[in-house]
Amino acid sequence: MRRRSLLFAVPAGLLTLAACGDDKTDKGSASKSSSPVPTDSPQQSGKIVSGPVPDITAGKKWGEKPTVAKGSGTPSSDLAVKNVLPGSGVTVAKGDHLQANYLGQIWSSAKVFDNSYDRGAPAIFQIGVGQVIPGWDQALVGKKAGSRVELAIPPLLGYGEQGNEQAGIKGTDTLVFVVDIVDSFNAKSSARGKKIAQDDKALPKVGTNTDGKAPSVDVPKTAAPTKLVSEYVLEGNGEVVKETDSLLVQYKGVLWADGKEFDSSYQREQLAQFGLSQVVKGWAQGLTGKKVGSRVLIVVPPALGYGDEPPKDGPIKKDSTLVFSVDILAKM
Repeated sequence: MRRRSLLFAVPAGLLTLAACGDDKTDKGSASKSSSPVPTDSPQQSGKIVSGPVPDITAGKKWGEKPTVAKGSGTPSSDLAVKNVLPGSGVTVAKGDHLQANYLGQIWSSAKVFDNSYDRGAPAIFQIGVGQVIPGWDQALVGKKAGSRVELAIPPLLGYGEQGNEQAGIKGTDTLVFVVDIVDSFNAKSSARGKKIAQDDKALPKVGTNTDGKAPSVDVPKTAAPTKLVSEYVLEGNGEVVKETDSLLVQYKGVLWADGKEFDSSYQREQLAQFGLSQVVKGWAQGLTGKKVGSRVLIVVPPALGYGDEPPKDGPIKKDSTLVFSVDILAKM
């Protein structure tokens, strides 16, 4: 399952977290906390000002874990946003899946309450749509990948009057965040790896376009393979996927029997996110060992797909061989 942070708004009740730093070590290993942001009230917004924000005293380069001074004086009641380091990458748009490293602490005490750097992987979440605290939603839309942004978020745009008792955040606390924006993904995102020759005429051929449109998947009029096929179409240079990972992907699925599409994130105009433990064995095995940033052809035999128990009332029939093009956009 993907890790959650204290940033996430909670659809209902309280959310138990397994990735938040504890008071002493800030390692984010196995401590539990809760993010009590209610969604029964309208999403808040406020005026954006340029400061004040505390100084970053160490870890000043993009991607380095920062050390941030205690806030001085009275913080602004508005949303303070400082562009610490400019970026030149893709612009973050409302509804995008934002990938970022961050550190959060309390203005008045400099106590760090959440931190992705020690977890060794950036967080990914949709921005601008109420999944995270309002201050993030408002401040980060329009920023560019490669930027470092510092925020001072007043209580109204953080956790509200209730605060977060388990994290030590009071309802009167202004929160300070340093955010390193890594990337941003949306329904037009594609893998952008190196083209790999598709020479085996017994296998489907997948399009290599990277314009955000669904690639073609041409199935040969031959017998389907009886074993799992997992081949690069575009080979990325990102991290290698492990069987325990959760992924953000684009994909398209067609039937070997007639080449007809039965599922597609492109058609829904919505990226898919899942843990490899949550999908059919053919997907889990076919994506494990592949690199982030790749497009992968996966041919799933019935035994590793739905076998003799396909989804009811759908186009997938008993003992169907399934063909997928999967763009691995990011690990979550």
